[in-house]
Amino acid sequence: MNLRQLGQSDIHVSSVAMGCWPITGMTTLDANHNDSLCTLRAALDSGINFLDTAYAYGINGESEQMIGEVICHRRDDVVIATKGGLHRVGKGQDYDGRRETILRECNESLQRLGTDRIELYYLHAPDPKTPIAESAGAIAELIQAGKVLTAGASNLTISQLQEFHNTCPLSAVQPHFNMLQQEIEADIAPWCRGKQISLCVYWPLMKGLLAGKLPRDHQFAAGDGRAKYPMFQGEEWQKNQDFLDDLRQVAAEVDLTVSQLVIAWTVAQPGITSALCGAKRDWQIQETATAMRVTLNDVTLTQIAEALKRRGPAVSRGAV
Repeated sequence: MNLRQLGQSDIHVSSVAMGCWPITGMTTLDANHNDSLCTLRAALDSGINFLDTAYAYGINGESEQMIGEVICHRRDDVVIATKGGLHRVGKGQDYDGRRETILRECNESLQRLGTDRIELYYLHAPDPKTPIAESAGAIAELIQAGKVLTAGASNLTISQLQEFHNTCPLSAVQPHFNMLQQEIEADIAPWCRGKQISLCVYWPLMKGLLAGKLPRDHQFAAGDGRAKYPMFQGEEWQKNQDFLDDLRQVAAEVDLTVSQLVIAWTVAQPGITSALCGAKRDWQIQETATAMRVTLNDVTLTQIAEALKRRGPAVSRGAV
């Protein structure tokens, strides 16, 4: 398996990471503990060495706890990314990037994960009440103490990223990015490429839309959070289904599933080190892990570009 350098560090990660939000069942239906453990094990067995989680994933940190259970006998083979500065309050969330909070949450994450270090520690999101430099300084302290090896930031603007980087050099930035949401190419992506900072992107399959498994007449079950996004509504939904029809044809020509085609395209984009693929069943992560071994040829890339042009700009929505 070809691994990729994380920023300018000596850490190397798989081009497909497992995003460990869905295994908690917070906004996904039908997740359960046993299947989630099987999914984590399947990710590692499929060649993924990069697990992405957060202090806030789960009511009581269930995502980190499950990772800890799975990696206990293979810790040295796994790169863990987790995040602090955001925690659950009932079904909502609270932003708290103060120094004391970052330090406390990191210590709790270490306990949950059952480890003595975290390879990549992100500020989960900016806290409007706390200077970015204070949050970054706390992560720099954690690096100095050896509890964290490298720093990352998620959901920050360019000016916030620069402020963070001035205080604590970044190895990775985590924004959303997929075929239909390429806003980072306007600013964040070139900034990261210029500074040799890895892009580890979430939503590469746009919450399952770009997996191509939802039919045109799909009805979202009560409680399925995807229904609130414009991508899954009205005319946008129909345009996306037309686009997926194009992708199905392209994928069939190179003997890939739509998911594999989309992920292979994503990790081939300049500056993108890894794509975070969520999963709650083992077969899902096994399918997307296959994309790590795929190199798309020029004909296929041109076909995808033409399909994107026919689709036209999508109505997007930022992170929530």
